[in-house]
Amino acid sequence: MRDVVHTIRRLPGWLRVLMIGQFVSAAGSLAWLYMTLYLVVDRGVSAPTAGLITAAYGVGVIAGNLGGGWIGDRFGLRRTMLIAVGGWVVCCALVPITPITALPVLIAVAGAIGGINRPVGSALVATTIPADLRRVGIALSRSVSNAGTIVGPPLGALFAAYDFGLLFAFDAVTSAILWVVIFARVPRPAGSTAHTRGGGSMIAALRARPAILALLAAIVAIDTVYRLQYTVLPLWLRDHGQPTAAYGLLISLNCVLIVLAEAALAARLRGHSAIAVIGVGFLLVGAGYLLLGTGLGLIAAVAMMIVVTAGEMLYKPTATAYAADAAPDGMAGRYQSLYGAASIAGMTLSPALGTALYAHSPALVWPLGGLLAIAVGAGTLAAARPRPTPGPRPRPIPDPDLAQHPS
Repeated sequence: MRDVVHTIRRLPGWLRVLMIGQFVSAAGSLAWLYMTLYLVVDRGVSAPTAGLITAAYGVGVIAGNLGGGWIGDRFGLRRTMLIAVGGWVVCCALVPITPITALPVLIAVAGAIGGINRPVGSALVATTIPADLRRVGIALSRSVSNAGTIVGPPLGALFAAYDFGLLFAFDAVTSAILWVVIFARVPRPAGSTAHTRGGGSMIAALRARPAILALLAAIVAIDTVYRLQYTVLPLWLRDHGQPTAAYGLLISLNCVLIVLAEAALAARLRGHSAIAVIGVGFLLVGAGYLLLGTGLGLIAAVAMMIVVTAGEMLYKPTATAYAADAAPDGMAGRYQSLYGAASIAGMTLSPALGTALYAHSPALVWPLGGLLAIAVGAGTLAAARPRPTPGPRPRPIPDPDLAQHPS
């Protein structure tokens, strides 16, 4: 914990204030969490229609994430973040008064704005933290957001019980607070133009350092496995006779562990090889899911969540920092977009592949997912091993006996 406190003291003052703003905003991020329920209960649409409308948000997130990094590099991270957060405030305020026929468009726009904000916010934090503190700083940022996530859903349930419109009002207000923090405290970039920020060839940069492509491919596979906790796990718990509340408590356990331990863990391991830390994290994700095949029911699920969360705490902040370290000047946003795209690919693949496999053969989901993660982790650790550099071939030492008695 002392390492974490020391790191916080070394961070720029404006960045500490920004993290407080991120906590407030995360606590208020309720509108989209309750969107399907809001559409069914408050707006009177059918469940399938609500699902389709809400799906527009996911489409927007993908598009915004893919383009957000380029926009941030081209026009400036601070400016782009101000526009994105401000746009989010407007979208939240418009939802309750927008007709159902226009909601899919509005929600898709909101998703795109949220998608832009993710890589730009990550790049803004990563590029302002000294390299030796980057992993710890990113872990702190994640911990702050998770702390807000713990606080938010219970508040949302209270608001929804009284008036669903309060969800969107609260989201808009907390996001507006973050906007004010960014405007007032985040310093403007000095001495650069939009063109120099966004300059450079992305393809050439990736060719110069292909290791980042290997990491992104690994993230696609690992995040597909990791997100089984959001897609297949609730079905598995239901089929094993567990109440819905059990799943909610498991997800809360994930957030609590991250808040309590992720930053301290990052501080303790910051001197170790990034690829090695990421590889161990992958192994833990795989090992955690294998525990669900032990037949211990809820006990196995709790153990799984602890082990998988430990893996998440190792690989997620470290991989985010690795992408920031690999980014050439002016490409921080685009590299965070690449990392986000790999993660979103897992978000898309996990529901489709995981649920299909579970419907076909429930007993295979956890062994296959766990072994895939372990295989990727083993490959990542193998890549982290230092390889001997070829040197000049040693000259043979002459045998003195042969020198005295030539044949």
